[in-house]
Amino acid sequence: MTTRLGAILLAGGRATRVDGAAKPLFDVGGRTLLAAAAHAALAAGARPVTVVAPVLDEALPVTWIREDPPFTGPAAATVAALASWPAADDPDWTLLLACDLPAVDAAVRRLVADIVLVPADTDGLCLGDASSRPQWLIGVYRTRALRAAASALPNGGVDASMRALLDDLAITVASVPGDLTRDVDTWEDLEEARARAGAASAHPPHRASEEPS
Repeated sequence: MTTRLGAILLAGGRATRVDGAAKPLFDVGGRTLLAAAAHAALAAGARPVTVVAPVLDEALPVTWIREDPPFTGPAAATVAALASWPAADDPDWTLLLACDLPAVDAAVRRLVADIVLVPADTDGLCLGDASSRPQWLIGVYRTRALRAAASALPNGGVDASMRALLDDLAITVASVPGDLTRDVDTWEDLEEARARAGAASAHPPHRASEEPS
């Protein structure tokens, strides 16, 4: 049976460490961080793909929703996105992604590849850094478990933490190389991400088929 996948992309934060700039619209490697997240989810076959934010890019084939009131945190944003989906047509799994991840393509590929390894009694999988610290917003979760957790939050999750939303779920944390979980949180992070993208573009991966005969 085919596993159905949906995605919730969180792109509506205040971004205080970059002076309130719209982080999802930062260009890294020729595309915005928002576009990178949306395209990674779509390439993985996710439907629906819902972005919780004001409409930032009308060209993206996604749906848009806002948490109410705005700027009340990622848990409230997740609750709002789930509420916009018809429960009777829920996907089996939901990608939950921040929109400030330069390596989101690789991160999503890893999550989707590892879904088949998640035990039946486990509610989800998120990536972790080298110290196994969970990155909740680079994860994939059973939609039914995510809905149950969301419904248990008081006040629609307003000002609740992601830990409050996910704490009662059984979640596997997969430690991965730092590049997969590195986000853009400051201006310095943005400069470094652009430098890495530029270096990767200048030195594309070697392909065996291109070896001289």
